[in-house]
Amino acid sequence: MKTFPLRIGTPDGLLFEGEVERVVARSITGDLAILAGHSNFCTALGMGEAHVVLPEGTRREAACIGGMLSMIDGSCSLLATTWEWKEDIDAERASAAKKRAEEKLARTGLTDREYRIAEAKLKRALVRLSVKQ
Repeated sequence: MKTFPLRIGTPDGLLFEGEVERVVARSITGDLAILAGHSNFCTALGMGEAHVVLPEGTRREAACIGGMLSMIDGSCSLLATTWEWKEDIDAERASAAKKRAEEKLARTGLTDREYRIAEAKLKRALVRLSVKQ
């Protein structure tokens, strides 16, 4: 299968640079897959599971939380707000975050802002736990 260059970065720095067969991530409008030869494209990323397939067929899974993805002239750049490879996810920490968010959401009297923040924290924890499984 054909490959293309991919760079994955976060505000903390470059996490991956190399040739891949495919990158799959969740955009704000749904899941997408980028393959070699894809037309020029740019989209905002949502929150969800992502993965890259390396030339030898190895699949590396990650949790992706927000950012931008662009495919310009055959080269793909993914700048994520948060990108955590499966092997780097701390399941205990994610479980604790899930529990805290669920407890907060169970409370009464939350403002709309407090509710949205707790809901987002719960979603992030669930994405991390889903990738880690």
